[in-house]
Amino acid sequence: MQSYTASKQDMKLSDKQSVLKSFVAGSCSGTVTTILFQPLDLIKTRLQSRITPQLGAPSTGMVDIAIYIVRNDNVFGLWKGITPSLIRVVPGVGLYFASLHWLKNAFHLREPLNSLQALTLGITARSMAGVVLIPITVVKTRFESGIYKYCGMREALHVIWKYEGTKGLVCGLVPTLFRDAPFSGLYLLFYTQCKKAIPQEYRIANNTATVHFTCGLLAGLFASVITQPADVIKTRMQLYPHEFKTLYSSFLSIYQQQGCLGYFQGIVPRLLRRTLMSAMAWTIYEEVTGK
Repeated sequence: MQSYTASKQDMKLSDKQSVLKSFVAGSCSGTVTTILFQPLDLIKTRLQSRITPQLGAPSTGMVDIAIYIVRNDNVFGLWKGITPSLIRVVPGVGLYFASLHWLKNAFHLREPLNSLQALTLGITARSMAGVVLIPITVVKTRFESGIYKYCGMREALHVIWKYEGTKGLVCGLVPTLFRDAPFSGLYLLFYTQCKKAIPQEYRIANNTATVHFTCGLLAGLFASVITQPADVIKTRMQLYPHEFKTLYSSFLSIYQQQGCLGYFQGIVPRLLRRTLMSAMAWTIYEEVTGK
């Protein structure tokens, strides 16, 4: 009996350590990828703004915006908004991987996950992280846009709270969840199915990191394209909360102003960032956790 109790306690301790290891691995991967790909996120946000104030004209292209930023703010201007990005992504990725690991253990799921399990787990884990971090997401988007002239994170949160209240701190939550939750669910679905499709002998013969990275790139590509419209709507609602008040009205407004192509503004930098970021994050996570 004592042996059984001790064994059960050891299992609980092991589970806690595994969740902590998943959190640390996810946070480390989030830090590296966020710093590397912040310029792409900033350019994507500028492209999704209807007007790029610094250019004084409708948003042009990736190269034009990048050149303008470098000329006016030097090369470090491309990393504007890195602080809220790190504050959001690092614990966000950590929370996501920790939640994913906890959910797998809580429901006694074992690898490889089937399609429904992968989709459900990805959506649930990302939703949990997304709700907690939505105020930081709002600040991050506004910093990157160049429209708002906040001096720092504390001032941004204070100003939003003072003039917009709780609604301002959580604006764009619905499209953010419609973007992040399906992205994570679809990503995990595509990622696990891609790994299954690779012959076992090929995986054994080749570097596991290469396999993980390739599967991550493909999964990120498919998931990014599908969730791009929600990303555009999220950006508009967080930048222009008095005009884009609801998900439905924002959806209609974008269509009336720009047609179907409006839902895919900024897709190139987002595709580059999300696919590379997700592939690197999962590769680092799987290598660290020994999956």
